[in-house]
Amino acid sequence: MKKIFSGILLLLVAASCHTATKKVESKADGVPQKKGDWNLVWDDEFNYNGLPDSIKWSFDTQGNESGWGNHEAEFYTDKRLANAQVADGMLTITARKEDFGGKKYTSARIRTIHKGDWLGGRIEVKARLPKGKGLWPAIWMLSTDWKYGGWPESGEIDIMENVGYDPDSIHGTVHTKAYNHVIGTQVGKTISVPDCHEKFHVYALEWDANEMRMFVDDQKYFTFKNEHTGFEAWPFDQPFHLILNVAVGGDWGGKQGIDDSVFPQTMDVDYVRVYQKNEAVN
Repeated sequence: MKKIFSGILLLLVAASCHTATKKVESKADGVPQKKGDWNLVWDDEFNYNGLPDSIKWSFDTQGNESGWGNHEAEFYTDKRLANAQVADGMLTITARKEDFGGKKYTSARIRTIHKGDWLGGRIEVKARLPKGKGLWPAIWMLSTDWKYGGWPESGEIDIMENVGYDPDSIHGTVHTKAYNHVIGTQVGKTISVPDCHEKFHVYALEWDANEMRMFVDDQKYFTFKNEHTGFEAWPFDQPFHLILNVAVGGDWGGKQGIDDSVFPQTMDVDYVRVYQKNEAVN
């Protein structure tokens, strides 16, 4: 999501709030406990009703006043069913056109920080995306401890981004001090998924000590290799957490304006699963 917002604040929060990742066992029938040599360590199958499980998810609202560093137009709400609800076996994040908190749109941004933080692994999210000009759904990760500084020094991993004015394109990207859009060195790839708004697809990241690989429905389309030159190119030797959100507008999502006629729009998430191997990533 290219979030430059408040690196200093995030550093302070991380320093004061860090807790070890808890292993959350899946109780859902039929969930694969292994995938090749990956072992399931965390998941949410959304087989309950109400708000997202507070043991696994937190609402992120810290950047509403600043537009999250991207001039976004939405107000991310806190524990509001109208914007984030679990029902019928899925999580629904809904962007709405409504006056709220001084903004003209609402949505939700949830994250696993201090409830699910991982150093390497396979992260899978099965989702169906919203559709309409001005929408910017994302499945992505940020550093939990911000060891190397703010953004982009501590890194960002975009497993899936989609912008409404380019509806068929799924973008996978990484951001580091050496590779980011601000200095024109951003690294990523795009894959066409024309039915991403009508059907569920599995967006996945595999991350080990040597490289990151991104997939849609197990089709690999992007690889980012560790150059072993230091944190400037590879800050990914630290734990990261997962973020799910639907932004409205913003420097990228709103580049061609916002179509108010499309609201409300939802990102539906069938499951989130995290697998890891026994060996450490460093």
